[in-house]
Amino acid sequence: MSEDRKLAVLRAIVEDYVATEEPVGSKALVERHGLGVSPATVRNDMAALEDEGFIHQPHTSAGRVPTDKGYRLFVDRLSTVKPMSTAERRAISSFLDGAVDLDDVVQRSVRTLSQLTRQVAVVQYPTLSRSTVRHVEVVLLAPGRLLVVLILSTGRVEQRLVELPRESCDVDDEQLLDLRQRIGRVAAGRRIADASTALGVLVEEVPEQDVALTAAVVEALTEAMSDHRRDERVAVGGAANLARFGQDFDTTVRPLLEALEEQVVLLRLLGEAADAGAVTVRIGHEGPYTELAGTSVVATGYGPAQDALASLGIVGPTRMDYPGTMAAVRAVARYVSRILDEA
Repeated sequence: MSEDRKLAVLRAIVEDYVATEEPVGSKALVERHGLGVSPATVRNDMAALEDEGFIHQPHTSAGRVPTDKGYRLFVDRLSTVKPMSTAERRAISSFLDGAVDLDDVVQRSVRTLSQLTRQVAVVQYPTLSRSTVRHVEVVLLAPGRLLVVLILSTGRVEQRLVELPRESCDVDDEQLLDLRQRIGRVAAGRRIADASTALGVLVEEVPEQDVALTAAVVEALTEAMSDHRRDERVAVGGAANLARFGQDFDTTVRPLLEALEEQVVLLRLLGEAADAGAVTVRIGHEGPYTELAGTSVVATGYGPAQDALASLGIVGPTRMDYPGTMAAVRAVARYVSRILDEA
């Protein structure tokens, strides 16, 4: 059996099984895919694929279904990721472009992914520790009271009220301008850990008359940068899509439904944020949990300027449309990255 024909037969089995949910026989393959050989030849090819562990026969006299190893070879040999149609790209763009803030971007991304793939979509909120400082603004609200605004590369905005010490209550516009410029020089464009360190040094370098004012603002910024309450948060959508896989309820659907309630499990399923644009596929037993061996995860990183701040993807049974799912995950990640880049 030639390598090319082996892959053609495996590809046909995967495509038919995903479409029909039924074990695939040699006669059906010949009729549907025009393989150019007889059913007997295809049967021999299928026997060889079975011996190598790429397909298996669920019961006597049935056709064949792909194994995890077969799905892996199928995914690895995809020459290109299936392109999104113009209509799909337009729908993604118009829906995500309407987002008003980071929470809205995440929620819209989850809905879009679950609708495109008919799977369970999972989107991790951008991780604070990977963010960079985009801008810091300091606004005088009233004598002795400032508003400090921290804008991160994720699009996340943190605001803090600062009550100034008595000796700094008479701050004027010129002092605020000088403070904003000093903070911008040491913090803008840096990861928050580095920015926080630089701000601490800044307090030691300002003139004595500005120490109290600078220390109060730096304390507020440092507190905002160290707020990790949202770092481990994910949004989930499309759980109802699992109803399509009722025949696999005990082996696939039930464990996955239970996993959807655990944020830590979902974050581990997504894995570390890959480079924005690089789609990873973990199939069945390749995942971190044996009880979820009936599921696959298609994920990628997203963030501005190809800087992966977090992950998004889909989780579903191993019997899925891998080319279409990979295309949808990559497309949504690109649009979300673009939105964050423009924020």
